Amino acid sequence: MDRLDNTVRPYAWGSTTAIPRLLGAEPTGEPQAEMWMGAHPGAPSLTARGPLTEVIGEDPEKELGHAAVAKFGPRLPFLLKILAAGAPLSLQVHPNLEQAREGYEDEERRGIPVDAPHRNYKDANHKPELICALTEFDGLCGFRAPDEAAALLAALDVDSLKPYVDLLRAHPQDAALREVLTAVLSADPGEMARTVTEAAAACDRLGGEHAPYADIAHHYPGDPGVIAAMLLNHVRLQPGEALFLGAGVPHAYLNGLGVEIMANSDNVLRCGLTPKHVDVPELLRIVRFEASDPGVLRPEESPGGEEVYATPIDEFRLSRYVLAEGAAPHDLTRETPQILLCTAGSVHTDAGVLTPGRSVFVPAGEKAEVSGSGTIFRATVVA
Repeated sequence: MDRLDNTVRPYAWGSTTAIPRLLGAEPTGEPQAEMWMGAHPGAPSLTARGPLTEVIGEDPEKELGHAAVAKFGPRLPFLLKILAAGAPLSLQVHPNLEQAREGYEDEERRGIPVDAPHRNYKDANHKPELICALTEFDGLCGFRAPDEAAALLAALDVDSLKPYVDLLRAHPQDAALREVLTAVLSADPGEMARTVTEAAAACDRLGGEHAPYADIAHHYPGDPGVIAAMLLNHVRLQPGEALFLGAGVPHAYLNGLGVEIMANSDNVLRCGLTPKHVDVPELLRIVRFEASDPGVLRPEESPGGEEVYATPIDEFRLSRYVLAEGAAPHDLTRETPQILLCTAGSVHTDAGVLTPGRSVFVPAGEKAEVSGSGTIFRATVVA
């Protein structure tokens, strides 16, 4: 069992206080957006044996187990994060596995450098993800029903939005969503900026269900993503609740602290709320144009006190244990690799005491017992 020393990424949208507060550290005044736990080559966790990428690379079967290597290859297939949003992240979607492979191979054939700002596919993997709230957490997830989106836009009483309202009301569901998102992202930038300014003022005046979009517009004035965001479901998670974000589902995180886990990939197609590249034709090919309920997840209790966040993919499996002082230790030994993350209290492990924000890597098959008083998240794979 290896204690992990993890990198904090200082993205501009990050909270300046949430991660320091969790760690019991003084804020630096700079944004602290994500703390990465795992073997992503961009910022691998450090152990006493070296970077986790090198530890796994020296003996994948010993560290990951035979079943995981056979299924996912000689790499840890997930990345675990603490995510602290102080401002909205970009509105985005992720490709499915087939789309990612095709897109990556196409851009490789065309000789587009992997670090080029207009490159869409950094790798050949998909990127399903799960976010579990540690505080109240606001986000956008999946399309609203077109009539609901039409009502939200119509209430703003902005003349330049009325054609979108008419489209949403006149066309079949999937076609309406596609036509309106296409029109918003393809509009003249100057005209759209004026529309967003008027819409933002109306959202600010109306408040209520329009308030989140006023805040988004404050951070991204004139961005067409503000209007695109109003086509999506707004979700407020309570601590312990989660969202699973599958391929093609448009989403954005707005505010709050959470535990995020994802398949190891950097493939993102952006819809807006970003100065980065937006490839409208490719985005429209990937997005699933269907209205859906966001599907808030609550953990399902399993034997032994494990509370599991059920998802339909195998690259990661997230669960948590809420430990009570004086209770018998929980045996977490598995034949798959694990990262254990403490988010509250004081958790005793074979590698010492974990306090909030501290984590360990447990190689496949290595004995792992936890006890104490607090909350620990367990990240592993289904193999």
